[in-house]
Amino acid sequence: MQPTLAQAHQLDAADPLAGFRERFYIPEGVIYLDGNSLGLLSRDAEASLLRVLEEWKRLAVDGWTRAQPAWFETGERLGAAMAEVVGAEAEEVVVTGSTTVNLHHLVRTFYRPEGRRRVIVADRLNFPSDQYALEAIVAERGLDPAAVLRWVPSRDGRTIAEEDVEAALDEDVALLVLPSVYYVSGQLVDVARLTRAAHRVGALAGFDLCHSAGVLPHRLHEWEVDFAFWCTYKYLNAGPGATAALYVHRRHFGRRPALAGWWGVRKDRQFDMQSEFLPAPHAGAWQIGTVPMLSTAPLEGSLRLLREAGVDRVREKSLKQTEYLLALVDEHLGGCGFEIVTPREPQRRGGHVALAHPQAVRIAKALKAAGVVPDFRAPDVLRLAPSPLYTAYREIWEAVARLREIMMSEAWRGYPGERDAVA
Repeated sequence: MQPTLAQAHQLDAADPLAGFRERFYIPEGVIYLDGNSLGLLSRDAEASLLRVLEEWKRLAVDGWTRAQPAWFETGERLGAAMAEVVGAEAEEVVVTGSTTVNLHHLVRTFYRPEGRRRVIVADRLNFPSDQYALEAIVAERGLDPAAVLRWVPSRDGRTIAEEDVEAALDEDVALLVLPSVYYVSGQLVDVARLTRAAHRVGALAGFDLCHSAGVLPHRLHEWEVDFAFWCTYKYLNAGPGATAALYVHRRHFGRRPALAGWWGVRKDRQFDMQSEFLPAPHAGAWQIGTVPMLSTAPLEGSLRLLREAGVDRVREKSLKQTEYLLALVDEHLGGCGFEIVTPREPQRRGGHVALAHPQAVRIAKALKAAGVVPDFRAPDVLRLAPSPLYTAYREIWEAVARLREIMMSEAWRGYPGERDAVA
């Protein structure tokens, strides 16, 4: 069946998640396909933030214990709610910190080089911040990053083959750190398979879920993933710079966190202000400082909305929408010079579609001027991310139609080829 506008309207009419769109603030006159960078504001998230502001206004310091619900246990409470989304037990997840801070904390905790076992297996396609963190941690330990960090090669410069990761794992490896979904290509890796492979050689496995949390289901506890971390401002729609989250498998409870802080103390002892660090007996121990309530409050509403929709249904729609988008690209953009970078197989595809083109930066600017918000990633990739909770099929059809017009008219030539300061 050809992907037509009529088909798009039919898909929208039959969409069981269509009603959730009304709960988001959609920028007027804009087709927003950049939810994998920053999700849109929902009325649910707004209400949660306004509630906390009102509690601060009325209760001041007493909000920590008298707010409904009390602020004091926000990290643990939202972590328990988040656990359902990532397939973890309630005590294995806590909302805290930022993505890179959590990465530093978890790797510093679980990376214990001993004898020959001191290698960290990672890759250069991962988000640069993760690479910087790993290099800094290794150097801080007095080790040579060039000798200790084993970068898994990419066969095509876009994706990573699981068998190449497995080939990099041997008895020298202490830790495997990879993303679940690659931020440029949108490739989804087999987290369960790679965790098993790491464990077979006696290594631990940790994953960056920034581009998968909220758009596809996970089974972190069942897969026996050792740790994971992720942001909440992409598909989880908690707002710019919203508080992040982390997961630690139950078998590691009791391990002392590398970066001890007072918010990681047992809740029943936290205000004893003792000199001795008494870590919480669960993932809450990996909290460092006071929970930033105004950066965390929107997550309560956005998370409630996602759980109402159901992450399995979100994944089902995400796959249908990216499949529809790929079909439109095939049908309408053939001969325009685009290369589809994202794997076509559903089991290897995350939540966005990546298109490579030598003029991608100029095309992205032209597309934005035409009322479609995409994302550009250097040097040559245009990312289009339908967000299942608020993107309509008709918008996907219209976005590709406008992209085709830009290519046919060569309107992109009217835009500079330099990347903006903030992409």
